[in-house]
Amino acid sequence: MKAILVTKDNRLVWSDVADPVIKPDECLVKIRAAALNRADLMQREGNYPPPPGCPEWMGLEIAGEIVSVGAEARERSGWKPGDRVCALLGGGGYAEYAAVRYDMMMSVPEGLSLVEAAAVPEAFATAYLNLFIEGGLKPGNTFLMHAGASGLASVVIPMAKAFGARVITSVLSEQIAKSIGHLHADVIIDQSKERVADVLKKELEDGHPVDLAIDCLGGRMMGECLPYMQRGGRWIMIATLAGDMTEVDLRNVYVRNVRIIGSTLRSRTPEVKARILASLVRDVWPKVTSGEVRPTVYRVLPIEQAEEAQNILYRGENVGKVVMTVNS
Repeated sequence: MKAILVTKDNRLVWSDVADPVIKPDECLVKIRAAALNRADLMQREGNYPPPPGCPEWMGLEIAGEIVSVGAEARERSGWKPGDRVCALLGGGGYAEYAAVRYDMMMSVPEGLSLVEAAAVPEAFATAYLNLFIEGGLKPGNTFLMHAGASGLASVVIPMAKAFGARVITSVLSEQIAKSIGHLHADVIIDQSKERVADVLKKELEDGHPVDLAIDCLGGRMMGECLPYMQRGGRWIMIATLAGDMTEVDLRNVYVRNVRIIGSTLRSRTPEVKARILASLVRDVWPKVTSGEVRPTVYRVLPIEQAEEAQNILYRGENVGKVVMTVNS
């Protein structure tokens, strides 16, 4: 089969690789679409290696059809050849086929195309993990999501809204703010005109302090915002795209009982990931089918154009997810 490999000069090339051989607890999936994540860029740069046993090529979320089912997978699940599935991978999604554990797959929600379904597993699982398991989001909470135009935000914002939260998000310009209007955030902070910390201070004074924040930026702004959290609020760090260092008023942290939580999905055990996916199907799939929560697909390219697909993320131009199709 073919997969996208990284050359010595850091180019992405559609190359011949060995066909996957499934284990008893796995299914072989014919990949029809694969979505991109910033973790793919980190892996390409050598900063985010795949877990042991995963293929060397990138790709964390796919959609396609099951080709064959291992004996244990057949006994433990109802999967059969021809089923349309989307799957969460430790790596290896930029390819024609993938061997996937039976409990790392979900049926494609009714009404979703395979392109849309490919944009679901990683983003939806990350959203669910941090909103509900780490963050304990409750109806009526005020929730802050930075980088409102990101692929993750395009899922997190409507998911939080669907479960009764009031949502604040931040973007870099008025143009970007207009582009995410369909997500229906309650407050969009245009950082070209106002500081996030100033807005959060006013929200606190008006009786709407942030109960939960998911932060993929970090940097100086993180420390500036912490004093305006709700007492007992949770600030979840999932990445540090704006910088690894910040200055934190530690007295404010312990006096207000603010919790700073580091979280990544990829580092979780397969058993934990399987529970998250099962919770997604139980709790979120009905809202996907009803249209309350949908993935936002920014652009679709053939997998042979993986270089250009990743460049969209490098340039930060995408509003929502970039997806590659596999037509071979």
